[in-house]
Amino acid sequence: MRYTVILEEGQSSYGAFVPDLPGCIATGETKEEALNLIKEAIEFHIEGLIEDGVEVPEPHCDFAHVEVSAA
Repeated sequence: MRYTVILEEGQSSYGAFVPDLPGCIATGETKEEALNLIKEAIEFHIEGLIEDGVEVPEPHCDFAHVEVSAA
């Protein structure tokens, strides 16, 4: 499965979350660390859903960058 991950740069770290998996988040000191940790978090989250007998959501979120001119 391939899930969309949103990265947010903070003052001293990066946050990551998965729109298709509410509550699935991770933080890291670098972008790479945050991506590695969110991958582990996704796998752990899915394992928990399966153990609880909850259907694993299919990935459906996508992303796009939109350029705008700032006034």
